[in-house]
Amino acid sequence: MLSPDALPSPLWVLGTGTGVGKTHVAARLARAWAGLGPVAYRKPFQTGVDRADHPEADASAVGGPGIITESHLVLKAPLAPLAAAQLEGRSLDLEAAARWCQRPFAGRVLLEGVGGLMVPLAPSTHFLAWATDQKTPCLLVALGGLGTLNHTLLSAEALMLRGWRIEAVLLNPGADGTAPEVAEANAAALRGFLPVPVHVLD
Repeated sequence: MLSPDALPSPLWVLGTGTGVGKTHVAARLARAWAGLGPVAYRKPFQTGVDRADHPEADASAVGGPGIITESHLVLKAPLAPLAAAQLEGRSLDLEAAARWCQRPFAGRVLLEGVGGLMVPLAPSTHFLAWATDQKTPCLLVALGGLGTLNHTLLSAEALMLRGWRIEAVLLNPGADGTAPEVAEANAAALRGFLPVPVHVLD
C-alpha cells in the first residue's frame, strides 16, 4: 500500500463492488494513521446490522487504539441503503449525511463507502452522485482476479469523469483467492490504462 503519511485526509475508501475488501483496507490504513495521530473512521451508511457496535459492523473491524469509529445511518437488512431503508419505512436524509461526513476533526478522517460506487441511496440518487459534491479524494479497492479489469476500469472512469482524485487503485487478491502472480499481471494491465498508481495488497 502507499505510504500512509503520503495520503491526504479526509479520504474515502471506495470499492468496485461489494466484498472487495474496503473495510480491510480501511482498517489497515486507520491503524497506520493512528501511529501518526488521532483518526476518525466514519461509515455514513451501514447495512446488515441492527446497531453500530454490532460485532459484524464495519466499525467493529476498524476500531483500535487512537481510532474513533462512527456510524451515521444503520439499517438492518443486508441490502443497498435504499432497499434497506424502504423495508424499515425510512428515507435517508442525504444532506444531513453529507454534513455528518464533513464535520471537523482534530486529526485524520477516513470514510468508507457502501457497496459499489453506484449503489442506490435514494430513488434518484446513487452513492457516487451524492459523494461527488464533497470533493474528497479516494482509494479505489478492487478484486485481484477474473473480471477485475473491466470492473476497475469502469469504476475509475466513472470517478474521473465526475472529477474525483483517485490516490491509488488497490487490488485485493485476498478477497477472491487470486494467486499473487495473477493479481500482479492484472495490476500491470491496469497501469497501461489508468493515470494513477496501481498496487497489489499483500
